[in-house]
Amino acid sequence: MEMSKVVNFYTDGACSGNQNDENVGGWGAILEYGDTVKELHAGEMNTTNNRMELDAVINAFRQLKRDGLTVHVFTDSSYVANCFLNKWYVSWRSKGWKNSKKEPVENRERWEELLSMVEKNDVTFFRVKGHVNLDSPKTDADKAYRKFLSDNSASLEKPDAPEIGFDDFRKLIDMNNRADELANIAMDELR
Repeated sequence: MEMSKVVNFYTDGACSGNQNDENVGGWGAILEYGDTVKELHAGEMNTTNNRMELDAVINAFRQLKRDGLTVHVFTDSSYVANCFLNKWYVSWRSKGWKNSKKEPVENRERWEELLSMVEKNDVTFFRVKGHVNLDSPKTDADKAYRKFLSDNSASLEKPDAPEIGFDDFRKLIDMNNRADELANIAMDELR
């Protein structure tokens, strides 16, 4: 996986007590450009898991010093990844920010901010399964790798897509797990 020509984001969001009125959320993001790695995290009271997933990606983009970059976003959030992989935002915009149920799109302000940043760069989203321990005897690492390739086939077919071998996949999983740790650190800091 060529690392020096792209910026890689590894992001995760979390919320403890997501369905309660009183809860704590956190997000973590890791930015990687060549040999440079930067970790970020923060949290928020009375939020949702989806907002924290969005905030992780948004705050990673806020760190960029210029537009026009090639960015690969690795996230375990179906909510975030599927919006871009399935182009939900196209429908939302054409319907005045209404979803398929004709209800207002949740987190619209965050989506609009993220979309404005995505559209200024060449961005590819990848869905990574969260909370995977490839070293566990209960985990079939080869099967997990094949599933990753299958789930991300459209992204991997793009002309500028990285070639992700098994060692690269292992690193993606490790980075995703670290982003999860950062989100949990942020929640602990708020408690």
